[in-house]
Amino acid sequence: MLEDEEVSPVSFKAFVTRLPQKGMPVVIDANEGQRIALAAAHDLVSVERFRAELLVAPWKRNGVRVSGRIVADITQSCVVTLEPLKATIDEDVEGLFLPAESKLGRLGFEGGGEIHVDAEGPDSPETFTGDTIDVGALAEEFFALGIDPYPRKTGVQLTSTDADDAPPEPDGPLQEKLRQLTRKT
Repeated sequence: MLEDEEVSPVSFKAFVTRLPQKGMPVVIDANEGQRIALAAAHDLVSVERFRAELLVAPWKRNGVRVSGRIVADITQSCVVTLEPLKATIDEDVEGLFLPAESKLGRLGFEGGGEIHVDAEGPDSPETFTGDTIDVGALAEEFFALGIDPYPRKTGVQLTSTDADDAPPEPDGPLQEKLRQLTRKT
């Protein structure tokens, strides 16, 4: 989650001490100011839409499960042409939280014993203190994961006319060694 001193532009603190058994729905529909702040925080040209539909529900004894979906329309700069490039983010949101004072929360990964980690499985629970969880910050994390780090317009390739006109660079010792090895086979 985001650091305590960093507040998410779409921060929404959900009270989790007395959640209904079926959970509490939370909808975050970012206003213009929040979308501008999201664009600046994630180096985007703009964020036209950001909507998170989440369910905050009890999990295990004192834990909390946050699940739902984030949908956003963004504009990025093409890494080749720097032209605006529209994209849609549609990500599932999943998060598990345990109170820091719970036994499992206190033990964490320092509790000893074996820990089995499934790379494709769910993340381990995060801990929280107090009676709220910032579900907006969690939604922003999944938003960030959905952003293409190297957006490129369709059909655009990296080319350099200067490199095409330049004489080929001399081979180094590694290229020569590879050439010798391929001759032997």
